[in-house]
Amino acid sequence: MNSEEIQVIAFEIILHSGNSRTNVHEAFSAMRLKNFKLSEQKLQDANTELLLAHKSQTKLLQTYAAGTKIDMEIILVHAQDHLMTTMTLREMAIEMQHLYKEVKQIEGSNQSTTRENPVER
Repeated sequence: MNSEEIQVIAFEIILHSGNSRTNVHEAFSAMRLKNFKLSEQKLQDANTELLLAHKSQTKLLQTYAAGTKIDMEIILVHAQDHLMTTMTLREMAIEMQHLYKEVKQIEGSNQSTTRENPVER
């Protein structure tokens, strides 16, 4: 595999990882607004982009597994770093979404309790 082919794959990984990261940050924004339908859609969109990045990565790994020498280039290292950090960020966003939902549920529960049993001051 020549240098140009490696760079193309690296940039595919960076492109899709970047798109995924953007979707994750948009999901965080939606979570803060308690718009969980949108945040779930953005996390799904992020996953779709990660799958595309992973597909490019798999193409590279299959080529290597078939016995083709692949020279490590700094752009490939950057692409791998970008992919792995975005995957981790998405996993954290999924966990944060659970917490945001729990907080919303607790807030709703507290508001209904406060209305039913007002505290005298």
